Amino acid sequence: MNNLKKVWWKHFVQDREDMVGLDAAILMNPKVWEASGHVSSFSDPLMDCKKCHERVRGDKIIEAKLGVEAVAGKSLKEISQLIKEHKIECPKCGECDFTEARSFNLMFKTHQGVVEDSAALVYMRPETAQGIFVNFKNVQQTTRKRVPFGIGQIGKAFRNEITPGNFTFRTREFEQMEIEYFVKEKGWEEIYEEWRKEMSNFYENILKFSKKNMRWRQHEKDEMAHYSKLSWDIEYQFPFGWGEMWGIAYRTDFDLKQHEKFSGEKLEYLDPETNEKFVPHCIEPTMGVTRTVLVALLEAYSEDEVSTEKEGKETDVRIVMRFPAILAPIKVAVLPLMKKDGLGEKAREIFTRLKKKYTVEYDDSGSIGKRYRRQDEIGTPLAITIDYDTVGKGEAENTDTVTIRDRDSLKQERVKLENLEKYLEEKLGF
Repeated sequence: MNNLKKVWWKHFVQDREDMVGLDAAILMNPKVWEASGHVSSFSDPLMDCKKCHERVRGDKIIEAKLGVEAVAGKSLKEISQLIKEHKIECPKCGECDFTEARSFNLMFKTHQGVVEDSAALVYMRPETAQGIFVNFKNVQQTTRKRVPFGIGQIGKAFRNEITPGNFTFRTREFEQMEIEYFVKEKGWEEIYEEWRKEMSNFYENILKFSKKNMRWRQHEKDEMAHYSKLSWDIEYQFPFGWGEMWGIAYRTDFDLKQHEKFSGEKLEYLDPETNEKFVPHCIEPTMGVTRTVLVALLEAYSEDEVSTEKEGKETDVRIVMRFPAILAPIKVAVLPLMKKDGLGEKAREIFTRLKKKYTVEYDDSGSIGKRYRRQDEIGTPLAITIDYDTVGKGEAENTDTVTIRDRDSLKQERVKLENLEKYLEEKLGF
């Protein structure tokens, strides 16, 4: 997860001159959420099964049977009617006997200070975007960035989900990697398309996700959030169906104008070339960390048929997590062929040397074959074996060399210790 966040931050914030990084507060003035519309409208349709008392989201059980388009933009009354008309069953008991749909606000409430009264009420942020909007003026003035420019952040958000599930796909606490890219109203369409291309590039060429498992889907008008004029999602074919990985919305100037209205603070931008004052419009590419990690796990998992020496079996299944090197939890494994004869000591020396730059694992337990398999199962790209040649007790020409095994090709190469870091840099890409 940390590897994913590092890659995203480097690609979209660190390496771009038009981007600034931010870490906004989790607890903010409740007026922020009134301005954004979350207090009044951030809710899900809650229903109870009269038979087994299971609580469900009406929109989700409709979506599971009829598709997302069938429920998009539907009112509470319409959701209840759809369930009755199509005899949609309770996912727990199979009956179709629900209470009427009612609104359930998804924000977590808490209190700030020592007294629990209405004046002390605060909310845990349900999204990270508003922290960027309320800091827009401060960031722009201190960094002197010219529109178009963006503010990126990685942070926790909290939602009181009625029906959390699907592993890490829908949870009450999650992380977002989000960008608010501020533009002039004129010409926003071109910039929007540039961001769509960059999003596809990130998944296909940086994270190496398969194109055949992804698709773009445009939101219907009645499906979009109240602030959005245009929204597209990159969806992934999960085992449980198509689901959003990354969304991009054109939020117009809604957010900054709302915060102007509620705060009384001008959030205009002064164009130094034209002396024009205007409230910037905003394009928002945002992705969930945990959802993307789930995709990375699904993309990486593979089973290979390999020969085996097990009695009564000619082949065996080799489980491999084929993570790209930038996402792999462990980059390199250091494995002494034996613990004795100085091999363990030499391996420890190499391990200490490499861990200054890479995430390295040391393993001397079991046969070398079993250790290779263990590293394959956690997705380690390269495994370094220290043998008798390494310590000068084998072939003379191989003294001070190690064997490096590639996870994917299973190819093994001998590499001189003096060239080890250079070799790893070339293979891993960093």
